[in-house]
Amino acid sequence: MEKVWSLRLIRFSAIFGLLGTYLGSHMAGQMDYALRPIHAHILLVGWLSVFAWGIFYHAYTVKYKKLVTLHGILAMVGAVGLTAGMWLYNLNPFNWNETFVLIFFIAGGTILLLAFFLFAVITFLTEKN
Repeated sequence: MEKVWSLRLIRFSAIFGLLGTYLGSHMAGQMDYALRPIHAHILLVGWLSVFAWGIFYHAYTVKYKKLVTLHGILAMVGAVGLTAGMWLYNLNPFNWNETFVLIFFIAGGTILLLAFFLFAVITFLTEKN
């Protein structure tokens, strides 16, 4: 199970890496750095953290396999939710209800926080080689 989620998370992080570097290039080309916080979170959460989780699952075996699946889902949903929510909150390009946008942003961040918490727990539930 770890190997499956390892590759999924690494592929997912590659997409975030591409989006983050594109956004950085676009900001530099436009000389408009208003999206810096979003750019930083896409790269730190979506690329770096998710990649690190993928590498962890490649290197270690976890005792409770269902936790790996739960963590992978929380990681992906949380990374998308936080960064999309941050983008919506800062720009609101669709003129959505401000309360909905705020709840979306908070929910994405909370799901990501749960993913980080679950990962911390999982690190103590690895099998010894």
